[in-house]
Amino acid sequence: MFGKKNTVKSSTNKVSDNRYLIVGLGNPGSQYAKTRHNVGFMVIDCLLSKLNASLKLKKFNGMYTKVDYNGKELYLLEPLTYMNLSGESIRDLAGYFKIPAGNIIVIYDDMDLELGRLRMRMKGSAGSHNGMKSIISCINTQEFPRIRVGIGCHGIIEAKDYVLGKFTAQDMEILTPALEKAADAALEILDSGVEKAMNKYNESRK
Repeated sequence: MFGKKNTVKSSTNKVSDNRYLIVGLGNPGSQYAKTRHNVGFMVIDCLLSKLNASLKLKKFNGMYTKVDYNGKELYLLEPLTYMNLSGESIRDLAGYFKIPAGNIIVIYDDMDLELGRLRMRMKGSAGSHNGMKSIISCINTQEFPRIRVGIGCHGIIEAKDYVLGKFTAQDMEILTPALEKAADAALEILDSGVEKAMNKYNESRK
C-alpha cells in the first residue's frame, strides 16, 4: 500500500475509509518523557484518557491500541523507532490494516509556533522536522492531515538541545490546555472532517 520495502502485508483486510490512525511523534524511554520533542506522545496520552484506553499492543515498531469511535475503527500509535525513523512504524501499521493515507493524522511539535499554539493542515511538506521527513518518505505522500503543537524556540540554545529539553512548570501551565485541545482537534477530524476541524481549532498568532 505504501511501498514494498519492509511493509507488513495483510491478505484479508481491504482499504477502508472507516479506519483511522492517530499518531503522536516522540522518542521512547523515560529520559525523553516531558521533553519538547515528545509533544505528540503527550497528546496521545490525552486521547487515551478521553477514550478510556491504553497502548496495550506492541507491534509494528510501536505501541498501539484499537478503539471503536462513533462507528469508526480508530488506531492510536506511539512509534518506538525514535523520531527520525517514525515513518517506518506508521507505514507498517497503516499498511497492515489498510488505512488510507488521508486517514492518518500525525501530531507533532513545532518550534516555529508559539508555545501552546495549534496549527492544522490537510497536507504539506515536512519543513525541518525529521519525524515528518521520515513519514513522507515511508508512505510516499504528503497528503495526510497533521496537527502541530507550538513549543516556541530559544535563540541561544541549539535546536537539537532545545527540543530534547524538558518543559518547565511554567511552560506546562500554557501547554496542558493546548494538549487537550490538540486531542479534541484530532477527534474533530473524525467527527466533522479536516476542513471544519481547521476552522474550529486553528489559532491566529498571539
